[in-house]
Amino acid sequence: MKQHLIFDLDGTLIDSAPSILHCFGLAFSTTNTPLAAPLTHDVIGPPLMETLKRLSGSEDAILLNTLAAAFKQHYDSTGCLQSVVFDGVPAMLQQLQAQGYQLYIATNKRFYPTERIMAHLGWQAFFTGVYALDYFNPPLKSKAEMIGRVVADNGLAVDDCLYIGDRLEDGMSADANQMDFALVSWGYAGDVGMRKPHWHSCAKVQDLAGLISTL
Repeated sequence: MKQHLIFDLDGTLIDSAPSILHCFGLAFSTTNTPLAAPLTHDVIGPPLMETLKRLSGSEDAILLNTLAAAFKQHYDSTGCLQSVVFDGVPAMLQQLQAQGYQLYIATNKRFYPTERIMAHLGWQAFFTGVYALDYFNPPLKSKAEMIGRVVADNGLAVDDCLYIGDRLEDGMSADANQMDFALVSWGYAGDVGMRKPHWHSCAKVQDLAGLISTL
């Protein structure tokens, strides 16, 4: 039986796409920077600077830092609080906690807006730990590395853990740590077609607890 459940955030527990895309749009318009790629759902998920390189088509550090500052100004103040919780998620988290599972967040989203979202939703009590790449000093370079640190820093056994996310990167990050993975498809679900045969999958929020109980 899995005892420790590590969740991705965007596209897994919350739909943050509209607010993130709106804030990216504002960052580019207010800095008069042309977009080199469309603002579509598939830009949600990677770390901020990686996404800004893609959207701007540039590696210029000054431009990227200017865009990042503009995005943070919009997103960290009000944008992050406009995230929408997927239907059934609060009840699911409550059920899993009541059943004795330890819950964690491991997200590519920066720690500051993640913490604001947790407080805004009143979710702090659900999670034993909330982790982001920049939670660590120096910041970690990948989600795979972050999952490894969550396991190591909390003294967890990998066999007792399950990572739950909505993207191919999430599954590959779990694989890098030899951790079981469940791909959920109620969010953005862009990577479902590339699901690995050994991954678990779940299409409905209300079915996740039942899947977890079989592992």
